[in-house]
Amino acid sequence: MTDVRIDAFTIRVPLKLRRHGARKLVIVPEGGGVPEAKHPASDETLIKALARTHRWRRMLEGGQVRSLNELAEAEKTNPSYLSRIFRLTLLAPDIVEAILAGRQPRTLQLADLMDEMPVEWEWQREMFGISH
Repeated sequence: MTDVRIDAFTIRVPLKLRRHGARKLVIVPEGGGVPEAKHPASDETLIKALARTHRWRRMLEGGQVRSLNELAEAEKTNPSYLSRIFRLTLLAPDIVEAILAGRQPRTLQLADLMDEMPVEWEWQREMFGISH
């Protein structure tokens, strides 16, 4: 019988886990050296929200409804939610394009876009980490 010696050591990796819809993402510190994904990652939640808000905007502009409250009633949704998600209609066109093409930052979530955001497109790009 031989003696087996096992040396133990600990490796610590600085990272954060962040929820992204039903998935969890590993977020490494800047300069972590993680290569970018080769294929775009479409976020269906963001895409559906963009489509919905632009449809709602067309309904308002076309006179089908007269206010956000009337729109919320017609769509059977909470007026507070509708007014927060409606902010997506103010996004810079290149940010919308990036989301539709799956080129948005992996950490960008619908909740980020529903928070207060600047109406100036350059500030939006800075805030969400999307280059022009």
